[in-house]
Amino acid sequence: MLFNANECVDGFKMSGGKQLKLKVMRLTKPGLMAFHPLISDNRDLPGQLFSKLNDTDIAKPIGLPYFGLDDLLTLPQNFGNIFLGETFSSYISVHNDSMHTCKEIVLKVDLQTSSQRLMLSGANSDPVGELGPDHSIDDVIHHEVKELGTHILVCAVSYTTNMGDKMAFRKFFKFQVLKPLDVKTKFYNAESDEVFLEAQIQNITPNPVYMERPDMVFGKVNYLNAMDTRQYLYCLTPKPEVIKELKVLKGVTNIGKLDIVWKTNMGERGRLQTSQLQRVAPGYGDIRVTVEKVPDTVLLENTFEVVCRITNCCERTMDLTLVLQNNQSTGVVWVGISGRQLGKLPPNENMDLKLNVIATIPGLQTISGLRLTDNFLKRTYEHDELAQVFIYNDSNV
Repeated sequence: MLFNANECVDGFKMSGGKQLKLKVMRLTKPGLMAFHPLISDNRDLPGQLFSKLNDTDIAKPIGLPYFGLDDLLTLPQNFGNIFLGETFSSYISVHNDSMHTCKEIVLKVDLQTSSQRLMLSGANSDPVGELGPDHSIDDVIHHEVKELGTHILVCAVSYTTNMGDKMAFRKFFKFQVLKPLDVKTKFYNAESDEVFLEAQIQNITPNPVYMERPDMVFGKVNYLNAMDTRQYLYCLTPKPEVIKELKVLKGVTNIGKLDIVWKTNMGERGRLQTSQLQRVAPGYGDIRVTVEKVPDTVLLENTFEVVCRITNCCERTMDLTLVLQNNQSTGVVWVGISGRQLGKLPPNENMDLKLNVIATIPGLQTISGLRLTDNFLKRTYEHDELAQVFIYNDSNV
């Protein structure tokens, strides 16, 4: 299918017009032929006329009399849409319409965007020595579009006539690159140093697309229909060498990029890569307390162990005292010595504490009431809602 073009002619124009003609066509895959059946009741005035017309329609699918698509393929009748991440393919032909031979023919093709100009063809190629009457020079170009907005395909042709005149002309073909997917992301910083990434992907093209890269969590047929939205949740775990360096982990804001690959219903491939995704670095304060070990369920009136990790996040050494505060309404009670000295904890170091808790009330209970006092500054740090555990009552025990 032809582009709409604006033409610019350089050099001297012969009285008979240009000897060479340039044609540019976009290459796309064919689509399924549409079938529009005419439906009426047999008792209506047309009677069986519409049924006969439908039966003779070549677009009627076999065995599906009222289905909207046939198994025949048809070539597109217009330029169509080009979406970001797709490969733009074009067929370019320079044809000699005259009765004379042209010499030293050079064809150059550039693609101009809002930010750059790319040479697609003819940069290092030698001129074609001769082009006889009714002969042509053909070329096919491919380019993965990586920018939104207006693109201009610039085709420049230069040649020498049989009279020795230097001729040149250019044609411009303008098209728009549209956004295929709407991608929204959110980050959640977990207390366990893990980072959860929520990705919301919406298909804003008029046709369904097949999601190739993500795991098939939505079934074996991983299609995303037009205007449909899917949400993916990823759990990102820091590398072991990063976990040891608390300063490095706190400063990590660049997480990476999402690389999305899809295919259209005719198998055309597209790829979209987001910009660098950034999270807000977590603020832990001076002391960070994380639960490293806690059971999911506990039998009523049983004692269970909780392992807490205390990390010094400030730039000075702390001398810590542990205080355990019980609240009878919570359903779990600390068991052990409160007010014991933990000793000194250097900057960016951690220590693990094994604490005992007894379950007193059935249900989903929250472990709270851990207090740490820095004896140097006489400052107390309160840590509540450390973890949750389900307490159950087994009457058979």
